[in-house]
Amino acid sequence: MARITLLGTGTCVPSLARSACAALVQTGTETLLIDSGPGTMRRLLEVGVSIDELTGIFYTHMHPDHTAELVPLLFATKYPECGRTRPLSIYGGEGFGAFFDQLKGVYGEWMDPGPGLVRLTELSVAQRDLFHQGDLAVLTAPVSHRPESLACRVVFSQGRSVVFSGDTGPSESLVGLAAGTDMLVCECSTPDAEAVPHHLTPSLAGEMAKAAKVGMLVLTHFYPACDKVDIEKECRRTYDGQLVLGEDLKPFDL
Repeated sequence: MARITLLGTGTCVPSLARSACAALVQTGTETLLIDSGPGTMRRLLEVGVSIDELTGIFYTHMHPDHTAELVPLLFATKYPECGRTRPLSIYGGEGFGAFFDQLKGVYGEWMDPGPGLVRLTELSVAQRDLFHQGDLAVLTAPVSHRPESLACRVVFSQGRSVVFSGDTGPSESLVGLAAGTDMLVCECSTPDAEAVPHHLTPSLAGEMAKAAKVGMLVLTHFYPACDKVDIEKECRRTYDGQLVLGEDLKPFDL
């Protein structure tokens, strides 16, 4: 059995209810973090996971609400009480290596936990990419947000899967990646009446979930405007399948 936990379902806009973007995938051998926005390490502790247990981090793109906790996470990993002895694999889209080097140019040894303890992999955004992390297979596809933006499909040993959209606008590649998945964790930034480019609204997210014939749609990445409308009602304009509005610390078992 795999467990998916939503760690942060908000944005960088301060909220007592929602941390910025992050989710956790746990299996028999792997503890994979999807993004690490501000507040991620605290949320990990709240679900009983320490940073030394992480085996990998996948970044959907490089905006601060998805990456800002990378530096403090690596800084914390330098200290003996964190106990990391095995490498931490970090994955990102094209340009992630240069992004990481720029961070090191600012923070230097403060974000270097030790020789061989960080392994970076830069993934293609021109086509689908595939990598394996322990007992997980992870398939990626480019989406409509930033040049380096990637959605990912995490496939478990028993064949079940979850797709994380990252930030995206309407995207045929996301529909293809999510086809038949058990769960689509999909961004839903603003209400239908406040749509902005390169992001989704409830009805747009519902359209893609319906087209992909997903088993469950889980909406996340809510800006404050979403708290003022009936997000579920708006999503139901286009989607009649199983629907969950994401909340921080909410777990799902597949």
